[in-house]
Amino acid sequence: MSGHAAPDVVCLGESMVTFLPTRPGRLADVPSFTRAIGGAESNVACALAAAGHRTRWVGRVGTDGFGDHLLDTVAGYGVDVSAVRRDPHRPTGVYFRTDEDRATDAHEVVYYRAGSAASAMSPATVPYDTVAGARILHLTGITAALSADCLALLRELTAPRPGRPLVSFDVNHRPGLWRDGSAPEVLLELARRADLVFVGADEAKALWGLKGTGAVSRLIDGPETVVLKLGRGGAFVVDRRPEPHADIEDADGVAFLERPPRVDVVSAVGAGDAFAAGFLSATLRGLDMRTRLRHGHLMAAAALTVPGDLARPPRRTHADRLAALHAAAWGTLHLGPGWTGDDQEVRTP
Repeated sequence: MSGHAAPDVVCLGESMVTFLPTRPGRLADVPSFTRAIGGAESNVACALAAAGHRTRWVGRVGTDGFGDHLLDTVAGYGVDVSAVRRDPHRPTGVYFRTDEDRATDAHEVVYYRAGSAASAMSPATVPYDTVAGARILHLTGITAALSADCLALLRELTAPRPGRPLVSFDVNHRPGLWRDGSAPEVLLELARRADLVFVGADEAKALWGLKGTGAVSRLIDGPETVVLKLGRGGAFVVDRRPEPHADIEDADGVAFLERPPRVDVVSAVGAGDAFAAGFLSATLRGLDMRTRLRHGHLMAAAALTVPGDLARPPRRTHADRLAALHAAAWGTLHLGPGWTGDDQEVRTP
């Protein structure tokens, strides 16, 4: 990868063209869609680049127009796409979704990704030097579900080796992609090989029947840091390195709970990726664990207050000011659409 400065973060995975409905309702009833992009890893790369970090997205797309659109759009956020390969024999994946919250039964999503260019990623098609030299390598469980070759690639990238970047792994369980029932075993294996893991409380319950921070951190016993996302309840981070002023301290490590600000939600899609980006941004800056959680919540709030997967993050000085609020002021924070702009207002009751 000569000619490019070493990135702060490399994000590897599939990105697709997504079609967003022009109005709420069932896919069968929506008359038209607008085009955007979607993909957990490229979402994180774009958010981090917009926040001022050097990022690289590693993926594989077709030689079709959708592949052109993906590369142009991701590069437009300032992400290095030089490691993305074009596949002349396989298409770029696309998907359609409804406007409803992903957590509700009303949400529909239809993927056209079987046999996509991204599913051909493997140790043979993705050289290790595309990720070498980065401070953080961000992966998700979605990639592991795309094909046996993709799983082999993730196993290689998470294997111990000298000089390995800090491996960040978002479990990102998508039940529809795991037809063979191997998700609990495979995702736990990959999570244990990472250094930093993001997992939702709902995912931990569905995959492993677990409830509670302690149970999750004991099962995912390899990483130094485990972030358990509680939705509107906030997020716990369990850190196995000593840090003062923890909320909980026991044999599992120290744990911090931070609740999110109140947000006027426009669309819930993309909030998890944005949270990971905010946490990783604060990690790159060496901030303390509680502040990392707050930056995750602020980046998620930016995504929650726009219709698509991606949002312009708050300026760093503004995010730092909010993240530094004392507990009472943080607890009354109320963010709505447009709050990240230059003329933004942060409302408190």
